Amino acid sequence: MSSKHLQTQLIHTDYSAPEGFATFPSAIHHASTVLFKNVAAMRSGDWKEKNAYTYGLHGTPTTFTLEARLAEIEGGAHCLLAPSGLAAIAMVDFALLKTGDDVLLPDNVYNPNRELGKWLSADFGITARYYDPLIGAGIAELIQPNTKLIWTEAPGSVSMEVPDLRAICAAAKARGVLVALDNTWSAGLALRGFDMGVDIIMQALTKYQSGGSDVLMGALITRDRALHDRLSMAHMRLGMGVGADDAYLVLRGLPTMKLRFEAHDASARKVAGWLKARPEITKVLHPAFEDCPGHEHWKRDFTGAGGLFSVLFDAKYTEEQTDRFVDSLKLFKIGYSWGGANSLCVPYRIQAMRRNWKDAGTLVRFNIGLEDPADLIADIEQALAAL
Repeated sequence: MSSKHLQTQLIHTDYSAPEGFATFPSAIHHASTVLFKNVAAMRSGDWKEKNAYTYGLHGTPTTFTLEARLAEIEGGAHCLLAPSGLAAIAMVDFALLKTGDDVLLPDNVYNPNRELGKWLSADFGITARYYDPLIGAGIAELIQPNTKLIWTEAPGSVSMEVPDLRAICAAAKARGVLVALDNTWSAGLALRGFDMGVDIIMQALTKYQSGGSDVLMGALITRDRALHDRLSMAHMRLGMGVGADDAYLVLRGLPTMKLRFEAHDASARKVAGWLKARPEITKVLHPAFEDCPGHEHWKRDFTGAGGLFSVLFDAKYTEEQTDRFVDSLKLFKIGYSWGGANSLCVPYRIQAMRRNWKDAGTLVRFNIGLEDPADLIADIEQALAAL
């Protein structure tokens, strides 16, 4: 019988569960405070080396496991987790850029990344310039002595142009400039970014890795240890961390990710092919289709396409009419993001988003979920009648 008072017994126990428990799911380790065996262990642990546990913010077995698995999927060596994809993007910028530096972003970049670029320019003295996503080797002419980072997105998550990553990376390496890739569209499954010459891969794990439309998380993956260390310092200084329960949800989604991605891909091609024959639609912006800008790069570098694509409505339809089309959909819900089981649809004012956009007509982006594609086509057909 314990000699401790009841209140103390409620906090301190001599019991330890027996070792040897094994299951398929990874264990969930909740922690802010991490306990050390003794003072020597406390002083010898190095959070940067990940050879010991020092504080919950710097990792637990749950987050270390997720980082290792994400690095394996991308063919990388190191991984850092962030509370969202945008947080991961910001971590790259604050790790690698300082006042007087220059960063290049594609004109079709994820809009929060564009807004972050504007903020860097307005408040931090870092110039952010935007380039044609199909510029390829021509980006060499834009690289200045103070250019430190080039962002890429393959493809653009709204207008779907597929860049020539190999050419951009070759031009950047010749001038000693780092290249970061937003590889969320392919989930690291259909594009091997490091093989293209990319230095940093960003993933929004909110999408296919989770698959449940219920997690916000991002990741940065690298091969180079010195670059990883620079990102790690920003990770620490900005206080980036993710909860164990969210990390577990992403780990739970990984075993089925490839199967889900392929199902999204197959259904999306069916729906996109049907839309291509509709008179209301002037363009289907799907990288696997030959007339999508940059298709030749997709064909050379990618092995799949996932569930996200966009279309352009005939310019004779007003914004009011295309809004009515979106509102009339029943299976498709209105919402951002992709990679979940439920299909989504969002109209964009693309002419206001892009500097040199030449096409007229409303752009509407579809995320094809895991519903039967025949039902999705029927839903689109009845909504087109509302035009």
